[in-house]
Amino acid sequence: MNSEPFRERTGLAYALAILGSFLIVAALVWAMHKYTEPAPLGANRAAERARALGEMRAAEADALNNVGWIDQGKGIVRLRIEDAMKLVERSWQNAPAARSNLLERVAKAYPPPPKPAPSPFE
Repeated sequence: MNSEPFRERTGLAYALAILGSFLIVAALVWAMHKYTEPAPLGANRAAERARALGEMRAAEADALNNVGWIDQGKGIVRLRIEDAMKLVERSWQNAPAARSNLLERVAKAYPPPPKPAPSPFE
């Protein structure tokens, strides 16, 4: 009979210990979240990103709608989309000739790499 109040106190002590440990863990999680949170992006960073996006879109629009050199040494040019579509339509009227022309242009634009030097260990 005497051990019953002791059991109640022991159970209460365990409950308080568990609750305390949960509170300590919650406080540690909150502190780690507070210390590891990155700094917010400022308005200057947002303006910089918007300016970079505008420049990139302008360059893409220029590349899509204007002609220009890709590699002047190899004679590779960039055409407007409409002009390229007309050129492809006109050149593929004769499919075998167009295919051989295409293969020649690919070989010119991307030559095969040189053979590797012989290894002294072979």
